[in-house]
Amino acid sequence: MIKVFVCEDNEKQRKNITNIIQNYLLMQDYDMEFELSTESPSAILSHLQQYSSNNGLYFLDVDLNAEMNGIALGLEIRKLDSSAKIVFITTHTELTYLTFLYKVEAMDYIPKDDHKIMQNKIIECIDIAMERYLNTGNLTEENIVVKAGDASIRLNVNEIKFIESSSVPHKLIVHLDNRKVEYYGKIKEAENLSSKFYRCHQSFVVNINNIQEIDKKNRIVTMNDGEVCYVSTRYLKGLLSKFETDQ
Repeated sequence: MIKVFVCEDNEKQRKNITNIIQNYLLMQDYDMEFELSTESPSAILSHLQQYSSNNGLYFLDVDLNAEMNGIALGLEIRKLDSSAKIVFITTHTELTYLTFLYKVEAMDYIPKDDHKIMQNKIIECIDIAMERYLNTGNLTEENIVVKAGDASIRLNVNEIKFIESSSVPHKLIVHLDNRKVEYYGKIKEAENLSSKFYRCHQSFVVNINNIQEIDKKNRIVTMNDGEVCYVSTRYLKGLLSKFETDQ
């Protein structure tokens, strides 16, 4: 999932940019979430330090009337989120050369002086960020892509705890670190999405790497986040073997 951040010291401009982004996301089936809108560079950095983010999309004003300007903020964001997509929204286009000096690698520079142009450019950046995310994801980690309605959602395999059959026919629920995703699919096909997955029950496929404990007597699997799923007698021996082998 891409999380979107805005840092702009002018309250009117900040609300304007925020509204453009939120209204557009409401109309799209993107795997994207608006995370934070603030005037404070330190609030952005504190949030990233507390809640690690990857592939974030950041809309930053250049002149923030703070000890840290937007370009310096972009540099610090890059240290915490190496895949960050950074967009500068500014009236000071003459300062864009500083992004090369700081090696921030900005995605775009959007002028503030024309509302319609700014709106179109913000939307364009959102579309491009989503396209790149789906096409590349985090190449250092294993990902899968599932279809949820008209949306294609890229999921990091390491964040997946287990997949279970939904009460809705032909639907599956993916349990991740901090959220759940529903998509149309078959449980027998889910096991083949990754070598880390193992079908442990008629209704469950579990990520072996995220198992904390297997209760053989009660046939309960506890994940490393405390969630539980079940293992049937039929699959218990194979699950134990794979769990012990992959440790």
